[in-house]
Amino acid sequence: MWKSATETDIAHVAAAIGDPTRTKVLRALADGGVLPASALAAEAGVSMSTISGHLTRLREAKLLTVEHDGRHRYYRLASTDVARALEELARIARPLPVTSLREDVRNQALLRARLCYDHLAGRLGVVLLAALVDGGVLATAANGYRITPAGLGKLTEFGIDVEEFSRRRPAIRYCVDWGEHRHHLAGALGAAIATRLFALDWLRRGRARRVVQLTDAGRTGLHETFGVPLDWDTPDTEPRRPRSA
Repeated sequence: MWKSATETDIAHVAAAIGDPTRTKVLRALADGGVLPASALAAEAGVSMSTISGHLTRLREAKLLTVEHDGRHRYYRLASTDVARALEELARIARPLPVTSLREDVRNQALLRARLCYDHLAGRLGVVLLAALVDGGVLATAANGYRITPAGLGKLTEFGIDVEEFSRRRPAIRYCVDWGEHRHHLAGALGAAIATRLFALDWLRRGRARRVVQLTDAGRTGLHETFGVPLDWDTPDTEPRRPRSA
């Protein structure tokens, strides 16, 4: 039976995200990882009894899923769309006040290179996407970007088989990076590149959650493979802005 379209309940989801404790929980899981309730309580700075209600609220809003391993429960973001929504909200939200040197160091690290669910974000993610466009691996298209024939060969040489991408997930998507206000690469290709960088030990996880660090081998490798500038992380290096699709 045909059903008429209805507007979505944005207020319900916004209310679930809007609580500061629940926002901290979602940010802690924004790198696509899984964490137990105890770790999420520590991240949010609340007790176990308090975090339980917040986790229930986030699950009811379809923002979190839970995985069972024996008696243990592990939480993760429900989908990449949740991570994208957090990225977009961060782009329009006002900055939180920095109250310590430690916070400032962590914030700078997040701006430089981080994971947005399962793909690269921050300045590194932005300059990588720009290099992929400049090098002809990607070209702009009506709906964002597309892989070129030459780019398909380049990606195969790099160890990425585009044919293996799941049909349930778009090969290419992009996020507007909240720190750089420019596109970084998402979708199956963005995830595959990040996975490959970790496998090559070109990329390593930092001490702070979501932060990643490019190794010396990675800096050289990304430059030689995709043309990412060696000095991509210096303040005077301005990443090229891909033409709007």
